[in-house]
Amino acid sequence: MRTLLSWLSRLAAGFGLLAVIGSASAQNPVRIGSTLALTGPLSATAQIHKLVGEIYVEQLNKRGGLLGRQVEWIVKDDQSKPDVARTLYEQLVTADKVDLLMGPYATGAILSAMGVAQRYEKILIHHTFGIPSMAKYERHFPAWSLGSEPGTTVPTTVLAALGAAGKTPKTVAIVTSKFPSIHFMSLGAREVFKKRGVQEVLFLEWEFGNRDFGPIAARVKDAKPDFVWVGAIGLDGNLLLDAMKKVDYAPPLHFHLYPAPGPMVKSPDANGALSVSIFEDHPPYTNNPVAAEFTKLFHERATKANLPETNVEVQAAASFTAWQLLEAAVNGTKSLDDKKMADWLKANKVDTIQGRLRFDGPSNYGDDLMRVKQVQNGKWLVVYPPEVAAPGAKLIAK
Repeated sequence: MRTLLSWLSRLAAGFGLLAVIGSASAQNPVRIGSTLALTGPLSATAQIHKLVGEIYVEQLNKRGGLLGRQVEWIVKDDQSKPDVARTLYEQLVTADKVDLLMGPYATGAILSAMGVAQRYEKILIHHTFGIPSMAKYERHFPAWSLGSEPGTTVPTTVLAALGAAGKTPKTVAIVTSKFPSIHFMSLGAREVFKKRGVQEVLFLEWEFGNRDFGPIAARVKDAKPDFVWVGAIGLDGNLLLDAMKKVDYAPPLHFHLYPAPGPMVKSPDANGALSVSIFEDHPPYTNNPVAAEFTKLFHERATKANLPETNVEVQAAASFTAWQLLEAAVNGTKSLDDKKMADWLKANKVDTIQGRLRFDGPSNYGDDLMRVKQVQNGKWLVVYPPEVAAPGAKLIAK
């Protein structure tokens, strides 16, 4: 009997220890790892993504976190360099042993992160990937709803916006960074303009990270185009506009692909600049209560952080959407299993602040929700298509 009681005592102690371990495990935070370009040429935009992530995780934890556990976001600086991003994502998986991954900012870094995610069979949700055909990994999911063929659809939408305003150009100058997604889009635009009968009077390229735009500005001025397509990322557009001002030139119509939103909207030379969008801080987008709460929080935090743009626009919205997708996948599967989460996203639509997204198209892309926006009096306003334009806003030209 004493032997039996001793055995039962040890068994109970073992179960007690397991219970303690299980309880402790349940209290451990869900760790989400990512990188952002906190320094380097892309830092002006990446700072927006960092602020959005901080806001989302804070609010998520107030709602109870994920699976009843608090969330910890580990973000590292990839210095705007894809090779650094690759190394850091390896560290996040192998050394930091994060539970989940969140994608970095910009196509090059996302490709690097995607390679690591594929090697370890991790789900990768990301927010700013610009070349859908290069996304071959079955467990990647884009939050930026630009469709599967943006090289065609984006310039087509831009031309539609110009046409609706009675400003269809006869000539175009295409100047572009060689940054992968930017270059891809600009080459696509080149073909679309050609097919639409718009004469190309200039085509120029520059290396990513270039800061000398004087010669480019002079060539654009000499070409005298009706419309300037600027394959810009980060501060490229601002630097080009500054260089144009120095040669006493202002383009009649100019489009910037992925500018740093704050510096662009604050520049007095950028009034009338066009760009792409999926969301801006005005109705009808802010009619969504989740979007309304987020825009209010972002404005408060961005003001406190002295960011140049304190309103939510396309970059902030894409970042917020990525976090919405991650939360939806965890809640939908009630697990942190990467395969289950990926399968769930492919089989379900997710409501986000930019609309309902699906991932059952080519390369896991769904609908093209791209819009055209314009800087008007120091604000980004959607001007096309009319059904989602800011109240009373129309495309203007000099």
